[in-house]
Amino acid sequence: MPCLATDQSGNDQNIVLVSATGKIDGSLQLPASKGKLPVVLIIAGSGPTDRDGNSAGLKGKNNSLKMLAESMAQAGIASVRFDKRGVAASKAAATSEAELRFETYVQDAVAWLKLLKADARFSDVAILGHSEGSLIAMLAAQQEPVKALISIAGPAKNAADVLRQQLQGKLPPALAAKNDEILTSLQAGKIYKEVPPELNSLYRESVQPYLVSWFHYTPEKEIGKLTCPILLIQGAKDIQVDTQQLSALKLASPDASILLVQDMNHVLKTINGDMAQQMASYSDPALPLASELVVKLNDFLREKLMKK
Repeated sequence: MPCLATDQSGNDQNIVLVSATGKIDGSLQLPASKGKLPVVLIIAGSGPTDRDGNSAGLKGKNNSLKMLAESMAQAGIASVRFDKRGVAASKAAATSEAELRFETYVQDAVAWLKLLKADARFSDVAILGHSEGSLIAMLAAQQEPVKALISIAGPAKNAADVLRQQLQGKLPPALAAKNDEILTSLQAGKIYKEVPPELNSLYRESVQPYLVSWFHYTPEKEIGKLTCPILLIQGAKDIQVDTQQLSALKLASPDASILLVQDMNHVLKTINGDMAQQMASYSDPALPLASELVVKLNDFLREKLMKK
């Protein structure tokens, strides 16, 4: 059951999803509008990324998802964003790393969708996933239908293949061959026993079951199973997810709308300079979201959630 706290920051209210292993904390952003409101569930990307879009692995904050929620509120649309289990305020809800599966995150998203649908304050429910959250959103929407789905910086290819691409040219030949051997094994659903020390941070024994569960899904296959309106968004300055992923998702979902924002990077900020500016943007909460993203995303949401 949800639990709303009284503490507020602007229009942000605390909201809690109670799971079998502990509470998952989130923020409900409400617009000033009266009456029933459309609501969007926002899912963060991979790793220790919190509800606001900030990673524990980086100094400073970019607040990209928090700013996205605030822009929706200004457009008359409510939203819920949450710390994934094991991250920030939801840290205690995590089981051990060896027990975590990709489906765990999917089921949490399904539970949030059911909670929002049961809430009398809300009308239509949409889901938005950023980066890895895009695939989580696709899988959750298959189980719990939504009015619309938005994928931002979502990969189209299998995560193992994305990892291969990211590591290409960065490992010595022998280690590169071993890396491919490990990924091939995990994609086949098989645990790999003899991981070289140099690759242990990626493929340690405790994380391999999670990787096997994640590699089971390929976004460009999963998106084709959806029948709701879809908006695919990608930044041309994204150094983590390239624009080929957008093209592949569109090919797999021909009816989807697409938005390529020329100067937007992975954390949804406008970048006009060099790599130093790229990296600085990941820790700069004062840098606004790309304006084209804000305008066209909210136009899409109003069209799909507010027009009757």
